[in-house]
Amino acid sequence: MFNYILRRLLVSVFLLLAISATSFFVIQLPPGDFASTYKQFLLQTANVTEDRAEEMTQLLRKQYGLDQPVYLQYFSWIKGIVTEGKFGYSFAYRRDAGEIIMDRLPKTLMLALLAHLTSTFVGLAAGIYTAPRQYGWADNIMSVIAFIFTAIPRFFIALVIMYMLVFVFDQHHVTSFFSPEYAVADWSWAKFVDLVKHIWPVIVIAGLGGVARNMRVMRGNLLDVLNAQYVTTARAKGLEERKVMSRHAVPNALHPIIGYQGTVLPYMIQGELEAAIVMGLPTLGPILLTALRSQDIYLSGGALLVTAALVVFGNLLADIFLAVLDPRIRYT
Repeated sequence: MFNYILRRLLVSVFLLLAISATSFFVIQLPPGDFASTYKQFLLQTANVTEDRAEEMTQLLRKQYGLDQPVYLQYFSWIKGIVTEGKFGYSFAYRRDAGEIIMDRLPKTLMLALLAHLTSTFVGLAAGIYTAPRQYGWADNIMSVIAFIFTAIPRFFIALVIMYMLVFVFDQHHVTSFFSPEYAVADWSWAKFVDLVKHIWPVIVIAGLGGVARNMRVMRGNLLDVLNAQYVTTARAKGLEERKVMSRHAVPNALHPIIGYQGTVLPYMIQGELEAAIVMGLPTLGPILLTALRSQDIYLSGGALLVTAALVVFGNLLADIFLAVLDPRIRYT
């Protein structure tokens, strides 16, 4: 087990390096850079001449190394992350990009993990309920609902929910985690309830597609297991159906679900980012969109690298849990 985990960790390090390099180069593919955006900003808002704006732009490029080749910028950026733990300077926010990312990362993870847990448990429960009732009315209805929620784009669901909250239920301050009266107040039950009122739409939006997929996967796996010979043997021996499901069918049907958990994390983070962008919540989504638009390379590259690290770590945990659940898996 230890050698298996060590090999996976080494592979993960090289994978993250490859992802960081690809992301950094792709971010810089559009023409221009942040200095070009800054120049346009000066010409439109400040009373400066074209020559003065160009001079200030060149100074900005030289100060932050934007005049260097892309590969040198990348090596300097990675060196700062590895040796100093700094993700570079955010031009748009005028702060260290790492501080901005770490300030919003806990909120992003909280929403993504809550959506992930919701989609997993609700989806598994729905799959376990519908599998023994194959082609019944409950199975047909839940299958149709699952297909609908899988097909509808999450940003559209976010727009619909936001419209309903504002214009139907007259709920204000949907673009924050708390109402103004609780923003700086000490933690209490009322503040917790207010937090739940503000974050439940993001959890629902990010988790709906996951619920549908988990239900379909669990239903299909459980149907295969229920038709297996050892399940038939257990029933022939007089074992109660409840025990057949809990002892034999469900544990063996969980293997693909557990293996899927590592790949579902980016799906939940993506859903959280989409919902947060639409609803304007202070998570990684809005700042990542702003950084990409303004070509703030270090902030956008850092946010993508952190997201990739979470995905790789999630896959590693899924592999370990699957190995613990199924001792037949070999580590050599």
